Amino acid sequence: MSDNFMPAGPAAPAPAERLQELVDAGVPEHLRPWFADLGVGGLVVKMGIRFLEMSPQRTVATMPVEGNTQVAGILHGGAHVVLAETLGSFAAAIHAGPGREALGIEVGATHHRSVSSGLVTGTATAIQLGRTLTVHEVVMTDEAGRRLSTARITNLIRERR
Repeated sequence: MSDNFMPAGPAAPAPAERLQELVDAGVPEHLRPWFADLGVGGLVVKMGIRFLEMSPQRTVATMPVEGNTQVAGILHGGAHVVLAETLGSFAAAIHAGPGREALGIEVGATHHRSVSSGLVTGTATAIQLGRTLTVHEVVMTDEAGRRLSTARITNLIRERR
């Protein structure tokens, strides 16, 4: 659907491009068939997010500060939230299993300190893995291991339509 305010988006990537997207984003080989129809999403690609570990209980990824800064030259607060929601949503999707999907219904973050260069690491840890809801705490740290922000994301689990 398109209207006067939202231009039509680009066409969905072809299957081979989606597979390459999964490989480039660090999605483990055993999970690639699961996400093959969807890829990782354009925002994950644009933000430079790369997965290091993926499970419902714990999902870890990195994101470069460069290219994701605000006007003051520090990592944009919204970038923290993008990383948090990405990690929590992928962890919830893995928990949901085939034929089901995870939809983010709430996300909130507290920023503790800024960072102006390097890589940020986000670690999503499950707080609750239920039949219809998941909750993950996501901690973002800098390369020295200092906590930059803490987020919490809740996902609704439902049958895929």
